Amino acid sequence: MILDRDLTLQQFIAVVRGGEGVQLSDAARARIRRARAVVERIVDGDEAVYGVNTGFGKFENVRISRDQLEQLQYNLIVSHAIGVGEALPAEVVRGMLLLRAQSLALGHSGVREEVVERLLALLNAHAHPVIPAQGSVGASGDLAPLAHLALALIGLGEIEYEDEVRPAGDVLGALGLTPLTLQAKEGLALINGTQLMGSLLSLALHDAWTLLGTANLAAAMTVEARYGSHRPFSAEVVGLRPHPGAVEVAAELRAFLHASEIAPSHLTGDGKVQDPYSLRAAPQIHGATHDALTQAGRVLATEYASVTDNPLIFPETGEVVSGGNFHGQPLAVTIDALKVALSELGSVSERRTEQLLNPALSGLPAFLTPQGGLNSGLMIAQYTAAALASENKVLAHPASVDSIPTSANQEDHVSMGAHGAQQLRQILGHVQTIVSIELLCAAQALDFQHLRAGRGVQAAHEHIRTLVPTLGADRYYRPDLLRLREEVVGGRLLRVALGPALETDASPSKYPERPAGEQDTNSRH
Repeated sequence: MILDRDLTLQQFIAVVRGGEGVQLSDAARARIRRARAVVERIVDGDEAVYGVNTGFGKFENVRISRDQLEQLQYNLIVSHAIGVGEALPAEVVRGMLLLRAQSLALGHSGVREEVVERLLALLNAHAHPVIPAQGSVGASGDLAPLAHLALALIGLGEIEYEDEVRPAGDVLGALGLTPLTLQAKEGLALINGTQLMGSLLSLALHDAWTLLGTANLAAAMTVEARYGSHRPFSAEVVGLRPHPGAVEVAAELRAFLHASEIAPSHLTGDGKVQDPYSLRAAPQIHGATHDALTQAGRVLATEYASVTDNPLIFPETGEVVSGGNFHGQPLAVTIDALKVALSELGSVSERRTEQLLNPALSGLPAFLTPQGGLNSGLMIAQYTAAALASENKVLAHPASVDSIPTSANQEDHVSMGAHGAQQLRQILGHVQTIVSIELLCAAQALDFQHLRAGRGVQAAHEHIRTLVPTLGADRYYRPDLLRLREEVVGGRLLRVALGPALETDASPSKYPERPAGEQDTNSRH
């Protein structure tokens, strides 16, 4: 990939998970050089400019002599690299490397080309700085995590390379690289930014689209297994309240349910007046999540094209301006909205699982076992879904409503976006499991049917049965759930169902594939 001005989510995933190489465009190099020339002129002059020849934060009024500028940048990195906690997953670090390089390549940060090239060299070599997960308050960006990233560039800290964590200097030597000596402004340019938040949000958004499609499929399977009505999903009904997400979800449900033999079998009336909300209102509930994902995509697109450094260099005029582009609030609020939206997707899925397992609601054998009493069937699967859904309620509390002033009240409002992004990653993993549990139960419920379900549902059911056998007598079925979860996370089950569904005119094919060989980093759930 050529790194210039534009970056898309799919390009991000191709690099971060797919391993696609990245190099700077000629235009980006020219922009970087023009901005660096401004910094060099300041260094040669007498004007005090924040971040170039002054201290940082509360020390903004302390002038630094020219012969101490390299030491200033070194001190900045080593003093700010004080994160704690577990190391971030490699894919998150890869995203940080890419997004930091992207922002610097826009040409308003004043670094040398060598700095951006070094970020890309580590990325392309799959050499990942070890970055502790905790320490960012999302104010001047993700200062502590990005300082650990920058630490590796100067040969300090550790780098994970070839499945081994080694001293950064040793890895640089193995790659034929020498530690960088950061020049004026470069340390600050490396750590002022929202790249931890941006990386976590990018990965979560990509996976959330696949999860939403799979949740739509799970809802369709439960509708069929529960003898639910298709009528609430009609274009006429949803069109009277045409929120874009609801319209999209309803169309997809119709596609998954197309050509059902089950639905006509109970059109003459089975005593039910209307279905429970978790079935009947699936377009509206899932649709709200769809719209939240769409909005998050807009925010990310803007962020990808943004300079999050401070101060900003304007090569055309030679101005250097201190602003607030580093503040994480635009991402933090978006992340919190996604936390809520995904939590609700899990909450309604758990309720549909209850609809399948409870004989008073489903008309099916209790807990979907043919010999209840001796066997417990899928009873405790719902407990697990309920536990995760309940935990999500705590994690979904908005992190961005909190603020603790830092830097002697110079940074008197912070976004806490990194906290929210970590919580979003947890919620995503929980909901992937909750939806997998619904699918496991829906497949078991469909085994009691003697008619073919809608095309997409039928294809999914048959695929699940190639992975997970019908539960007769009780057995240890946790491995079955984990195997099914892998299909959900990787998007394979969704693609199987979309194949027949796409033969209709109703279903979009917007769901991204995960690159081959990609690891499921949330597999502990």
